[in-house]
Amino acid sequence: PHAAHRVQRPIGCASSTWDIRGSLSSGSEMYRNSFSTDMKERDVIFGGEKKLAACIDEIVERYHPPAVFVYATCVTGMIGDDIVAVCKEATRHHGIDVIPVESSGFISGNKVVGYRAAALALMRLITPKDGQRIEKTRSLNFLGEYNLSGEMWLARRYLQEMGIGINVAFTGDSTVAALKQAPGACLNLVQCTGSMHWVAMQMEKEFGIPFMDVNFFGSENTAESLRRIAAFYDDPEITTRTEALIAREMARISPALDRYRQKLVGKRAAIYVGGAYKAVALIRQLRDLGMEIVLTGTQTGKKEEYAAIGELLDKGAIVVDDTNPAEIERFLTDMKVDVMAGGVKERVLAYKLGVGFVDHNHDRKECLAGFDGAVNFAREVYVTTCSPVWKYLKAPAGTPREAQP
Repeated sequence: PHAAHRVQRPIGCASSTWDIRGSLSSGSEMYRNSFSTDMKERDVIFGGEKKLAACIDEIVERYHPPAVFVYATCVTGMIGDDIVAVCKEATRHHGIDVIPVESSGFISGNKVVGYRAAALALMRLITPKDGQRIEKTRSLNFLGEYNLSGEMWLARRYLQEMGIGINVAFTGDSTVAALKQAPGACLNLVQCTGSMHWVAMQMEKEFGIPFMDVNFFGSENTAESLRRIAAFYDDPEITTRTEALIAREMARISPALDRYRQKLVGKRAAIYVGGAYKAVALIRQLRDLGMEIVLTGTQTGKKEEYAAIGELLDKGAIVVDDTNPAEIERFLTDMKVDVMAGGVKERVLAYKLGVGFVDHNHDRKECLAGFDGAVNFAREVYVTTCSPVWKYLKAPAGTPREAQP
């Protein structure tokens, strides 16, 4: 959150990255600013490197950030601006990390390559320089946790109660200085595998830090993840604290989940999200509420992840990969879906079809992680699925939708 993020692009692209992620910070909110070079036609023709250098100078002089990330976009990638050279000179001139992120959309072509570009930039930032030694600790790093609606703070409270400290989160409520201490952790937790699995593998290779995939969405997933973390430390006191925490929280939330389950049992659900870890979590959560999952898809899932998804679904369920709105519309209609869990792009489509919708995107404002998040999620599913509004609408084919209880 403390770093400045400069995007080399025309001003029309500026809204693409401005304040779209619901991350919270306990300190600086620099990350909520969107800095753009405002490239014009002249810059496209003659190159925008000088303008970029001047913009970096202005950011450093006005805001004094500890680091600046510079992002290439479609235009700069196609015209060949050398942002690496500009960043190298800016680093030498200002004495701070100015890191290029080569994320040109038209050049790379997909979201996964964009993740890799960001991962490379993070590795450049955290790799010790000039023989610097990072002291090893018994704390852990939390990768792929962006503190949406304060979810990283919630996970930190759980771990602290277990007797485990978080060294640094990538990158929710973190700082440049904290990220540079990442090599000192004894374990990496990976939640968003799409964005951070490669980073975890590189840190294991370069720093010897093992990693495990965790999932804090849903009560069962949260409990399972906490137990696996405790098992890694192999400490009887940590294990005892962990079991006490899980027992207390499950007893507290079970009555609320039971109430929502009675209303939702038998309803048909569809899932379409970015990463496979989130799809798996949603399948388990919706099934725990007694619902039938008839459609599941992701944008960045891998073959082995889809195999795991297939094992969780009932026979006849459909699995799609990086599909399009037309296909989603057809499946929602044909499968008679009652509610869809997805991102911001799918929300409008679901509502147009008279289908309930649950926002599980990065711009949401509701905490959906941990034990409290499981109740929040169940409530959101109930409110949209059982809303009385649906009885006043007709399905696309003209068939009246059943009145919801």
